[in-house]
Order: sequence, then C-alpha cells, then structure tokens
Amino acid sequence: MTARYRIQHTSRYEYDRSVAASFNEARLTPLQTSWQTRLESNLQIDPMTWHYRYTDYWGNDVRVFEANGAHRSLEVRATSLVEIDASRRPAPADLSWAEVRDPAVRDEFVEYLTQTPATEPPLELADLAESIAADNPPAAAARLISDAVHDALTYVVGATEVHTKAAEAWAAKSGVCQDYAHLVVGALRHVGMPARYVSGYLHPKAEPVIGDTTQGESHAWVEWWLGEWAAYDPTNSSVVSERHVMIGSGRDYSDIPPIKGIVAGPHRTTGLTVTVELTRLA
Repeated sequence: MTARYRIQHTSRYEYDRSVAASFNEARLTPLQTSWQTRLESNLQIDPMTWHYRYTDYWGNDVRVFEANGAHRSLEVRATSLVEIDASRRPAPADLSWAEVRDPAVRDEFVEYLTQTPATEPPLELADLAESIAADNPPAAAARLISDAVHDALTYVVGATEVHTKAAEAWAAKSGVCQDYAHLVVGALRHVGMPARYVSGYLHPKAEPVIGDTTQGESHAWVEWWLGEWAAYDPTNSSVVSERHVMIGSGRDYSDIPPIKGIVAGPHRTTGLTVTVELTRLA
C-alpha cells in the first residue's frame, strides 16, 4: 500500500532580549530512498541572512543557516510532500550469528557497533540481551530484544529529555520514543548486531483518513543490519510501515537532532513552540 503525506514542522524560539546572531543546522528533510520518494521539500526561516545545504557523514540532508542581525525570535518551518511504499524496502537476509559477527561486518559497521554515552545499556538489559541472543537466531533475537524494552518501559511524555541516557530511562522504567530507541540500539550493539537510531515522523492514526490533517510529533525507531537494514518501532512494538516517514539516521539522537545551533549574545530562551501537522493525501 502506498501512502502520500504532506508534513509541516514548525519550530519557533522566543528570547528575553534581542540576540546579535544565530547559526543553526536543521535536519528536517525526508530522505530519498527506494521506498520513500521525496516529492517536495521547502524550508522557510525568519529571520535568515544566508543558508546552504549539504549531506552529512551519515547520509542525512542538512540545511545550515544564519540569522545575522538583532532578533528576539526565530521561526523555522519545514514543509514536505512524501510518498511511501514500504513493500519496496529491501528485505533483510536470514543471517546466522557467525555471519552477523564476521570480522568484515565489524570493520564495515564499526560505528554502529560502538556504544555511545546515550546508548550504553544497563547491566540488567545487557544480560537480558545476551540471554535472548543465545537462544534465538539474529532476526528473532532483534525482535525479542525490542519487545522486551517495550514491555519494560511505560511511555510517559516529559519523563526524560533529549540528553537522558538509556540507562537512566531503564532505571526509571519510563521514557519516550528516543529512550526506547536508544535502549534497543545499545542492547543490539552489545550482542554484536549493527544498529542505528532513526529519526522521522509517525502518523498517530492506525488508518489515516485521506484529507484529514492530524497533529503529530517527531518520532524515533531503530534499524538493525542483517544484510540490509531492517526497521522496527520498539515504542509501538511494530514493524515500520507506510505510517513512518524517515528523516535520517545516526549512532544516536545527537547525530540527528531536528534543529541545533548557537546564539550570540546574552539571552534566555523564554519560549519554544514546536508543531507538526501531517495530512494524508493519498
């Protein structure tokens, strides 16, 4: 089944006084893949002095921009039109653990096998992942590890923040999609399976109605490597489908935040408003 979405992501920053300038990076452009076609993409920034576009080390589309001049607010609005056909995603192979842990695979995917501070799994989860991997082949083990994280955590908005580490979310037994993804990525890396963090959007309705505009938010899921990248959403304990729009991927959240930057001059951010609207068009 093919789905087409229009996505509008707006972030507005308010400051307590005028700042002299700001320099930012935005990762808000959907990827172009074999299963996801980017039909349109537009970024509007107010104020903006200049901008340029590049592809980062992980293959993500990045827009760099500067607001060079006094301003008390900054608004970034990304609008995209995307068509998705999940049936066109390359199917992973039925690899053995010996094949997954082959030295050639480790050399090629070493960056997706190395833990970061955000993904380092707590001892309890590491032991659980080892037990699951010992009793199951790689494909089944990856699913079971993901579902174990899903079952262990309760989804609680505001329970964590973007800098929360996986082990902290595990200890609290609560978190949001970012935490679920970090925990699964860390657990898979621990047992020798290349894994990466994926950022994007998820339409919140199981059966989106054509023409309806729905309030959504950014979402995160995981991909693990079994000859091809296999995608899974541990927050919802489900395969990634036409409801998922992929923005990009990396080792963890810090490789692909929606917006990051620096601001010149003493200031305090007094307001940050983020809205995401998804409209299914076909």
